[in-house]
Amino acid sequence: MNKKAFIFDLDGVIVDTAKYHFLAWQKLAQELGIEFTPEHNEQLKGVSRVRSLDIILQLGNVTASQEDKNKWLIQKNEDYLSYLVDIDESEILPGVLPVLNYLKDKNQSIALGSASKNARPILEKTGILNLFDAIVDGNDVSNAKPDPEVFLQAARLLNATTENSIVFEDSVAGIQAANVANMISIGIGDKKTLHEAKYIFKDFTFIDVSFIESLLN
Repeated sequence: MNKKAFIFDLDGVIVDTAKYHFLAWQKLAQELGIEFTPEHNEQLKGVSRVRSLDIILQLGNVTASQEDKNKWLIQKNEDYLSYLVDIDESEILPGVLPVLNYLKDKNQSIALGSASKNARPILEKTGILNLFDAIVDGNDVSNAKPDPEVFLQAARLLNATTENSIVFEDSVAGIQAANVANMISIGIGDKKTLHEAKYIFKDFTFIDVSFIESLLN
């Protein structure tokens, strides 16, 4: 059995904090008189906070000074963090823990590769920080996905080659980043949206031990 590097995105893959991002963005959009629906929210998946704000402003044809933008970005993040105060292990998505624990038992390397700047506190609150050998988040990288920087950095921290690295992602940008990095991409979510991934599962409950073992051998 070969040692591999397993790299996980956070929002929408390990935990369902994506809904809190949506609520925080929606609240800001409403204050700016912009309609922001769950469909619009799809455009923000895997996208940086700065770019997300630009997308929302474009939706409402709103132009703003950098000063206003900075103020709104802080406000959005404070709203988002206020939703996170009470999260616990119940936020971990179904099927994720068995996969993480199985990889741990098999002595595989596990990293987080996320655009979130709040990744560490989220992993702490959900009680799974100790399962990760390395964490690369929005504080550590300058280029957002589909740039592969976040995954390349994670592989480097795990001393893994890119061909021995496996990425779990729920966004198109994340799948593209994994593919550009020459890593095995596993999409979690909708087949049609994530068709560029090498493998696609609706969620982790569809991933069984035999599939993980096939990745290890």
